[in-house]
Amino acid sequence: MRWPAILTAAMLTTSILTIPPGAAQAALSPAGDISLDPGQTALIRFQLADEAAFERLLTSGADIAARPRTTPDAVLADVVVNDRELAALTRSGAEPVQMIPTAGRQATSALRVASADTLQFLQAYWWTSKGQTFLQTQVATTATDDPDVEITVTWTAADGTTGSYPLVRFEDADEYQYHYALPQPLPAKPVKVTATSSLGGQSRAITPSSWPGSTPPAPPAGYQKDFISAYMTPADITARIKRLARQYPKLVDVINLPNKTQGYRRTAAAYLGDPAVAAVVVESVKFGDQGFNGVQVRTVDPGRANATLRATYRDRVLTLSLATGAGGEVISTTTQVAAFISAKYPQKFRAFTEKDAIMPVVAPVRLDDGLAGTEVPTKPQTVQALRIGKVRDGSKPGVLAYSQEHAREWATPLVTLEFAERLLANYATDPETRSLVDGTDVFIIPTVNPDGANYSFNDFNFQRKNLVNHCTGVQRDPRYRNSWGVDVNRNYAVGSYFDGYVGGSANCLSGTFAGTSELSEAESRNVVALASRNSNIKFSLNVHSYGGYFMWSPGAYKIPGRITLPRPSIEESAFFLSSAKRIVGAIASSRGTVTWPSYTGPVADVLYSAAGNSADHLYYDLGITAWNFEVGNDLWNPATQQWEGVGFQPPFDEAHAESQEYAAGLVELVRIARDQGDAR
Repeated sequence: MRWPAILTAAMLTTSILTIPPGAAQAALSPAGDISLDPGQTALIRFQLADEAAFERLLTSGADIAARPRTTPDAVLADVVVNDRELAALTRSGAEPVQMIPTAGRQATSALRVASADTLQFLQAYWWTSKGQTFLQTQVATTATDDPDVEITVTWTAADGTTGSYPLVRFEDADEYQYHYALPQPLPAKPVKVTATSSLGGQSRAITPSSWPGSTPPAPPAGYQKDFISAYMTPADITARIKRLARQYPKLVDVINLPNKTQGYRRTAAAYLGDPAVAAVVVESVKFGDQGFNGVQVRTVDPGRANATLRATYRDRVLTLSLATGAGGEVISTTTQVAAFISAKYPQKFRAFTEKDAIMPVVAPVRLDDGLAGTEVPTKPQTVQALRIGKVRDGSKPGVLAYSQEHAREWATPLVTLEFAERLLANYATDPETRSLVDGTDVFIIPTVNPDGANYSFNDFNFQRKNLVNHCTGVQRDPRYRNSWGVDVNRNYAVGSYFDGYVGGSANCLSGTFAGTSELSEAESRNVVALASRNSNIKFSLNVHSYGGYFMWSPGAYKIPGRITLPRPSIEESAFFLSSAKRIVGAIASSRGTVTWPSYTGPVADVLYSAAGNSADHLYYDLGITAWNFEVGNDLWNPATQQWEGVGFQPPFDEAHAESQEYAAGLVELVRIARDQGDAR
């Protein structure tokens, strides 16, 4: 038998005694430099220090083939070892004295078999999109610790053509996962694939499966869709919600969520001096729209010797009279001025500096919040949800769809609002839609993060987070304004950064800043409040962009060891996947966009660890079957033969297409909820 998997080289090193000084020398002489290639296994005779060393080797679980007693005064052991075990025994003082051969050709074969790895297909799927057939595969090798293993997939198509392509090793959190390749274009449906490795491993041949293998019912003639004509700001979304409630009063309620956001506003600030030379950042304690935009601050030379540092605030002008020395020269430093402002006017101003230097005399500068959206309401916002259903009393299975947790993902509210419009507009004319609306209770939050969305539309299009600035000290410097805020989808209370999971950050300038505590933000508390107060919600779908992923829990892991949140049960996992195939099939029915099988699965496996995400909170804490979309699939370019990304804010024609296909996916989710309700 081989050494148990838990026996390491370090254990071997400690299990054998080094030959002590004065010990009897063996009659055998070393057999030169005995070594093994990486992964090679061989039968080697070792000379040990004494009987005690042999006993320790025996109890360690080593693969001892024989105990020869052919040499007087020598303790020998024939041991089957690989290269690492040989090195460990040698370091411990065991002397390799003979590589024991077997019959020529047979020995070579034995070594080759020992070094060959085992290969297994984890995925082999094919599909056709816009007339082009694609194949995607994932293969795992047992040679997990060898970073140089090369794996090649060979395919045979239905038309008799063959071909091959290499796979790439994928590791996550320093743990080997599998080898993969992007979807490969093929001339026809693949009927057979095999995998081979550079270590000599070969998989069994398999037949790839059709993906996703599901097609939704065709909509009837006259089915209404295409309700999206432009990107929508939070103000546009509010107007759309109001119109739908007015147009369909028997089917719609509008829910005002309980936690108001900060609003589209920030504190006002200015540089008092040149930041490159010597300056103090002066910032209002209140928001700029609360009377501090336009406040002026200046420094003056008092024009006399031995003056002390003084300040006055009158008529919205903060004047700092600097301290002087015996010769009348200014002696106040930037550090002193910043501390003086903060101490004297703690209810109005805070100030800091990054560089201590003599404070210059500065003409009046105006504080400003730096926000460019002059037409955007600045007050705290009430986030709204639509509730759609014939019966809205909690007796029907509930579905929650929510979008724009991340501000820059402009296409996502288009998806949820197109979805809402389809349910409402087709209720009177389509029996299937009527069955869905009658049999379920649908909740929709089109924009979870309206403040961040306003900032993205007006100030910085790549804004991901909300507008709450938890930074302190120099991190409040206005040059960091586009990095402030909390990542709403890292602020939930299950598998969070605060629980030790990977994917969130304590750095307030990080794109994944998790906030000051779990659920510190109004935006995350609103999602949890809606789901908690409506216990009939059994299904949810969080709409993000971009990349074309379809995912579920677990969404986070700890390191080292890549320890995920608990996996769903076998039955739950099967339901997640079977439902995903139905929804992916519905998405594909719009324009042929196929969410890749390698992008379908648990978040932590197909994307990355996202500590404190909302789907994990809904699934683990509230028992909701929770999925995540990433709309905006990569598009195949036939001219370049490359997959091309579409981004967070693609040209509107692409965003419009995404709204249509993913709205179809949400309709299919409602159909799943209806079917589950009927089955109970």
